[in-house]
Amino acid sequence: MSLFFQKTKKLESQIDEYLDLVIKGGLIFKLGIKCYMENQTEEFENYLKELRKIEERADDLRRNIEVKLYTRTLIPEARGDVLGLMESCDKVLNITTDNLLEFSVEIPQISNPLKHDFLELSESSISCLENTVSGIRSYFKNIDAVRDYVTKVQFYKKETNKIAERIKRTIFRSELELSHKIHIRYFAFHIERIAEQSEDVCDRLSIAIIKRFE
Repeated sequence: MSLFFQKTKKLESQIDEYLDLVIKGGLIFKLGIKCYMENQTEEFENYLKELRKIEERADDLRRNIEVKLYTRTLIPEARGDVLGLMESCDKVLNITTDNLLEFSVEIPQISNPLKHDFLELSESSISCLENTVSGIRSYFKNIDAVRDYVTKVQFYKKETNKIAERIKRTIFRSELELSHKIHIRYFAFHIERIAEQSEDVCDRLSIAIIKRFE
């Protein structure tokens, strides 16, 4: 992160660690969904516990970073943008954790034909998250690469929307009870939100880049 943090190595390290946690959270989410679809209840609950710990550690780190940015007058010309990126990225991790928690609490009954679609939906939404994090890293280290990652997020977000729509269309054309249809639709919608929030982060990222060149 040499463009901003030549004299603040500890802050640089903390932001890197925070982004590492977001990436790890996405990977654990995918593993948790896979275990849920394979009826591996104990393994699923273990991944949920691990993801909640990651979210707690990420929250602590983010608060620490925010305090340092405010109290030590670091990178004042870009402080607001960096804080905004951190906070909006934190929302993605929170949504990811909440999703896995809702699977644990509500135990949706997903039929075998839909399980592959849910795995594909999770894969696509987490690809949005991963490329968002890569875009944020590039904002600090290699600003020319940011556009590529933003483009990837936009692509995966559209793919996520397509998969979610396919799931919803399949559900509401099935013979399931209406309450069951609505319940499954709810989970597809909330996994889709990971991609939606990731795109919101990238919108903020794009604005931050424009401001860098003003």
